[in-house]
Amino acid sequence: MAAKSVHAMVSDQPAGRLHSRRTALAMLASSALFATARPGSAAPPASPRGGPFSYDDVVEQARALGERAFDAEGLTIPPELSKLTYDSYREIRFRREKAFWRDGGSDFRLHPFHLGFLHDKPVQLHVIKDGSAIPLAFTTGLFEYGKVPVPKQLSPALGFAGFAVTTTLNAPNVQDELIAFLGASYFRLIGRGHRYGLSARGLALDVGGEQPEEFPFFRALWLEEPTRDSADLVIYALLDSPSVAGAYRFIVTPGQQTSVAVTATIIPRVKIPRIGIAPLTSMFLAGEGDLGQRTDFRPEIHDSDGLMLKTGGGEWVWRPIRNPKSLRISSFGDNNPRGFGLMQRDREFGHYQDLEAQYHARPGYWVEPAGDWGEGRIDLIEIPTTGEAFDNIVACWTPSTPLEPRKASQFSYRISALSTTKALHPYGQVRNSFDGSNTENGEANDVGKKRFIVDFTDGDLEYYLSDPKRVEIVASTTAGTIAATIVDANPAAKGFRAIVDATLPAGETAELRIFLKSRSRTLTETWTSSWSVPKVAAPPPSPTVVSKD
Repeated sequence: MAAKSVHAMVSDQPAGRLHSRRTALAMLASSALFATARPGSAAPPASPRGGPFSYDDVVEQARALGERAFDAEGLTIPPELSKLTYDSYREIRFRREKAFWRDGGSDFRLHPFHLGFLHDKPVQLHVIKDGSAIPLAFTTGLFEYGKVPVPKQLSPALGFAGFAVTTTLNAPNVQDELIAFLGASYFRLIGRGHRYGLSARGLALDVGGEQPEEFPFFRALWLEEPTRDSADLVIYALLDSPSVAGAYRFIVTPGQQTSVAVTATIIPRVKIPRIGIAPLTSMFLAGEGDLGQRTDFRPEIHDSDGLMLKTGGGEWVWRPIRNPKSLRISSFGDNNPRGFGLMQRDREFGHYQDLEAQYHARPGYWVEPAGDWGEGRIDLIEIPTTGEAFDNIVACWTPSTPLEPRKASQFSYRISALSTTKALHPYGQVRNSFDGSNTENGEANDVGKKRFIVDFTDGDLEYYLSDPKRVEIVASTTAGTIAATIVDANPAAKGFRAIVDATLPAGETAELRIFLKSRSRTLTETWTSSWSVPKVAAPPPSPTVVSKD
């Protein structure tokens, strides 16, 4: 690891802003898999466009949007759709035999989503064929309605809620879902053997800020019609919201580790203090050390268990995710980051015991920036939650200098859906980590004491098991002191256990960092976590006793 290291700045805030995150659990209507409902998208009027259509056309539309005030017209749907309940919306399914591209010899199939329930703002879908962008007309004949009455007199220009694309992901003769766009700027991708878990999205505004979060949405989506020999799927998107407009290109490459190459051109209408680039959204309710947060027999409940970073200086960092008692924002300052992601490192079914959700099969998303992103920070936002139906974890890149209003800024990156992080770097990795209890003696000027336990495995650690004394702990803290360190060989895990006792004055917060080395050789990634000691209230003054003679 490079000498330069990253410390997080952590802030704890009241949990009162949780209500501004409009998330609820809903099923993707035409899919056998599950997804999380997101704030709705909106659609412009449908209009065919002839001639060669490219990303530059979407950028020009975004520039035109960004030059004028936000227009909220056309963002509603008929009442019979908006009044659908969760159960009635689930009755509506796309007819798989109506899938677009099924007769063209391609391995890809397009399945639009019906509007209704929480998905109450239309997005216009287009297929680009021979260079021309052709809007897809809505018709009730594309869907099965089950027990729901078939809506009458709906316009062909109504639009859709989004879409899913299937392909031969897990077997050459079976169509499986590959990627889905549904709600605001959210999208999900999966690789071979994965189940839907966390989400990516186009942009995040004011996550964890003083103002309620603003949700940019895709007004329109275009898909290039794939040919028989197409290995990739190309998607374009027009993004809009009161504060920003933008153009996106997504090049989707299916496989063992499905990836999406993203190009984003962002045009703010106003100065935006907290703008999240390449945002990822996930859920964490309880992990192996969170016995008090478990609500049933399942040992762990989460879509992701850690934030992974590769800094601009080349250091690899692992930050365990938590379900905090109050809103917590951890910021990792960096210059030109090389990668970050919310990862699901624990792949053991027995650690979850969930036959339906199959948390052990949820992918991690790894973001690799292309080019220089400059100065900024990776923000990890952890929001308290009491249930698994709500996404409460966000990670994104926030530039140090706010983007200039009316000026286009471009960001390029790749998102990969991964089952393991072992191939990302050669160092030992964190397998488990546990925090001991705080201990205080109750005096106003006391310090808190805590024991931290981290299990490292993989990399070259097994090589050192025959001579454990050659392995050393490197532990540091931004406040307080490191009181003691212990390193134990862990043959069962083919690695080592690091134990660190730390102290911290009451009323302070500290960032703790731990990694293993042998002489001058770094052996593991850096584990980091924050902890704080409450300020002890001074005891009330003793009553004054006045005696009378």
